[in-house]
Amino acid sequence: MNTPRMRQLGEREVGPGRPVYVTGEIGINHNGDLENAFALIDAAAAAGCDAVKFQKRTPEICVPRDQWDIERDTPWGRMTYLDYRHKVEFDVDDYRAIDQHCRKRGIDWFASPWDVPSVDFLEQFDLPAHKVASACLTDDELLVRLRETGRTIIASTGMSTPRQIRHAVEVLGSDRVLLCHTTSTYPAPTGELNLRMLGTLEREYPNVPIGYSGHETGLQTTVAAVALGAVFIERHITLDRAMWGSDQAASVEPQGLQRLVRDIRTVEAALGDGVKQVYEGEKAAMKKLRRVPGRLTEEHQPA
Repeated sequence: MNTPRMRQLGEREVGPGRPVYVTGEIGINHNGDLENAFALIDAAAAAGCDAVKFQKRTPEICVPRDQWDIERDTPWGRMTYLDYRHKVEFDVDDYRAIDQHCRKRGIDWFASPWDVPSVDFLEQFDLPAHKVASACLTDDELLVRLRETGRTIIASTGMSTPRQIRHAVEVLGSDRVLLCHTTSTYPAPTGELNLRMLGTLEREYPNVPIGYSGHETGLQTTVAAVALGAVFIERHITLDRAMWGSDQAASVEPQGLQRLVRDIRTVEAALGDGVKQVYEGEKAAMKKLRRVPGRLTEEHQPA
């Protein structure tokens, strides 16, 4: 059960004092190729990620009608935008294969549904959560349907005002949501990451765990988000940033993903519990270096 500042994601409890939950956002970086998706799942599992995430759309709903017939060049030749959007969508058999592959690799998966039928589609699977993309944070119909699932909802806050964030939390339910600070530029400039928003969201929503979804290049700032208290991390991942697709340039390649997860675990171990103590390793140095012992011994320190 979700409790203040804690959320259940599969078998993991996520919140302050718990290991950071790291998600590799595959999105549509698979380019509609199931083998690419499997390779990205493998890379995330090898790096030590807790989950991978996809995006699910019903193109006829998500693509504005006036853009359906606009032609564009794609890796599959020139086609209409609507046909392209169908090309990068996986069907139920594909997701069954993804579900099986993730189970085999011991990694969670979930997705960002962009419309109500996509929520219904994803509900065929036993997912740890649903994700609200920043672009969908003001879609009340979608938010209501997501709340009805009873699952934990992870909501990104990019391109949103404080009032819009507050309204989304009210619709989703503060006992069900995990908020992610996000800047929705691809890639996001360092000067616009505004990582101090993590503290602002913590103060504004004291019963809601706060995470970070990064779209920047580089790894340092995502690690810094952990140092600032993010309990959930999401970064787009790719097999190669030179691959075709709008999200590839703001994504992390497999070797970088391994370094990112390693550094996140190092930082969270270094954060400690905030309670001052004299560690065993310090006692020999204290005996050797401290000429004047303190007036108060450990037994006589005030409570």
